[in-house]
Amino acid sequence: MSKSTIVIIIYIIGLIFGALFLGLWDAETGSKPLIGVIWTTLFLITLFLIEKKN
Repeated sequence: MSKSTIVIIIYIIGLIFGALFLGLWDAETGSKPLIGVIWTTLFLITLFLIEKKN
């Protein structure tokens, strides 16, 4: 498996964890959606660095 595939799988598992246990997509607003934005930002930075290294 390539590194980018592993990163994508970890990202999807993190989103599922956030949806089920942290309630990121609940109707209430607050700081919870910020966790999803930070998680997505880390995902994109990681993918960029992996592809740049290759």
